[in-house]
Amino acid sequence: MKIDQKLENTKAQMRKGVLEFCILSIIAEKESYPSDIIDKLEESKLIVVQGTLYPLLTRLKNAGLLDYHWKESSSGPPRKYFRLTEIGTTFLSSLHETWNELVNAVSNTTHKTKPTTTTKKRKNAKAKAGADEEE
Repeated sequence: MKIDQKLENTKAQMRKGVLEFCILSIIAEKESYPSDIIDKLEESKLIVVQGTLYPLLTRLKNAGLLDYHWKESSSGPPRKYFRLTEIGTTFLSSLHETWNELVNAVSNTTHKTKPTTTTKKRKNAKAKAGADEEE
């Protein structure tokens, strides 16, 4: 597998992992119509298609996290708008806590493994100084 393909697969898996959290967060801001959710995800570069969104909304509704109601539309049939339930609000709050813990853990881990430019310069300077001393 090429490195570019591996990177794209990893990015896609990361997006899938946070998609539910992002969708619930969007709906928490205001009740939302699915195409509005898709627009917001696209703006954030978390692109998702209707074929992915609708089954996820149904699963979240069946889990008791979302509810919906129909609103008349000035341009076509009534639209289904989703909103968080009380359980959904509690669940989202827990997801926020979990997300913050995960961000901190990843940050603490990755900053140690990825040398910063300053760290690289110090290591290069030390290596050069060591080479000069050996001469």
